Amino acid sequence: MKLNLFILSKLLILQCISAVYLQDFDFFYFVQQWPGAYCDTKQSCCYPKTGKPAADFSIHGLWPNYNDGSWPSNCNPDSVFDKSQISDIISNMEKDWPSLSCPSSNGMRFWSHEWEKHGTCAESELDQREYFEATLKLKQKVNLLRILKKAGIEPDDEFYTLNSITDAIKEGTGFTPGIECNRDSAHNSQLYQVYLCVDTSGSNLIECPLLPKSKCGEKVQFPKF
Repeated sequence: MKLNLFILSKLLILQCISAVYLQDFDFFYFVQQWPGAYCDTKQSCCYPKTGKPAADFSIHGLWPNYNDGSWPSNCNPDSVFDKSQISDIISNMEKDWPSLSCPSSNGMRFWSHEWEKHGTCAESELDQREYFEATLKLKQKVNLLRILKKAGIEPDDEFYTLNSITDAIKEGTGFTPGIECNRDSAHNSQLYQVYLCVDTSGSNLIECPLLPKSKCGEKVQFPKF
């Protein structure tokens, strides 16, 4: 009897741990960033060891979120980043998901951070390989630079209204984006990150249950890179 109770208690503990690690979530934020805005700040940036990235939006991450505005993070400390899981898509990762942080790196530290902080909270839906593959596929599906250029919005250091940027992306994707701005050394509001929402499968764009606060001015600079 005591042995059965011991086994039962162990099973209950394991179930509780699993429930904590594999938390449910409501949707993903798929976040792309403009490298010109990342680099055009007092903090500046460092190019990856592979060289200067293309003048294109790059992936920041795919982040599980709740409908109430909160989000899970670091859900499974035992699920560490394993580069062998993505060995055959490294070239795509380097192209579409480069790290611009300093010191210059090969991206592994950045991808490890994204998996361990955000990806582990999506393990109920996507394993590590699926998480990175799904994010790369979203990047191919959502070509922000082409969408904006089609609307006459170019990375030329000119200023565009926030509404025109939002409307262009909504027209191009079918969904309302969240726009995040940062400031350059002259304190100009500049286009930094674009948030779009994705269902829990990591495959389909959806209308966002809520959008992050933009912190943008009415007019936004689209800096060169």
